[in-house]
Amino acid sequence: MIIFKLLELFWAFFKIGAFTFGGGLAMLKLAQDVVLEKGWLQPDQIVNFVALSESTPGPFAINMATYVGADEQGFKGALFATLGVVLPSFIVILIVAHFYKQFQNSHIVKGLMTGLKPTAIGLIASAVISMGITVFFPDGFTTQIFSTQQFYISIAIFAISLFLVFFKKLKIPPVLIICISAVLGIAAGYIFDIPLA
Repeated sequence: MIIFKLLELFWAFFKIGAFTFGGGLAMLKLAQDVVLEKGWLQPDQIVNFVALSESTPGPFAINMATYVGADEQGFKGALFATLGVVLPSFIVILIVAHFYKQFQNSHIVKGLMTGLKPTAIGLIASAVISMGITVFFPDGFTTQIFSTQQFYISIAIFAISLFLVFFKKLKIPPVLIICISAVLGIAAGYIFDIPLA
C-alpha cells in the first residue's frame, strides 16, 4: 500500500535526521547506508547525487530526501521524506532553545558536545573515504585502474580543486570552484570521449 511506502520513507529519513550530528555532510554516511540498504540509490548514483546536491542550493540531506521520496512515490513521497529528515532537527532546536539558558554552562552539555564534535568529523571522513573509493576505484582496487584516463583525470580535477580550496591568497568562492570543476569534467569528457560518472 502507498501509505506504508510513505511511512517507510518518512521513518527512514527521520532516523537520518535524528541520529546524525554535525550538519549536512555528517549525515552522508548514515544516509548512504540507508538508501543503499533500501535499494533507493546505487553507490555511483550517490556520488553523482552528492556532486549535484553540493552544486545546488539547499542542504544535502533535504535534497536527498526530496529526490529519493519523489523518485519512489512522487510528490507525496518527497513531502514525507523531506518532513522526516527535517522534523528531528526542528524538535531538538525547539527543546534546546527552551532550555538553553538553564543548561548552557552544564558540564554534561559541554561534555556531550566535546564527544559529538569528533564523531561528526569521523562520520564525514568515513563518507569521504567511501565516496573516494567509488570515484577513483569504481570497479574495485586493481592495477588496471592506473592505465585508464578516467583515473588520472579524476585525480587531476581533485588536485586542482584542493589547490583552489586551500590556496587562501586566491580567495576563490566555493561556487566558482564547483563551476571550474564542472567545466574541467565536461572538457575532459569531450576531449577524451570517456564517461566520468
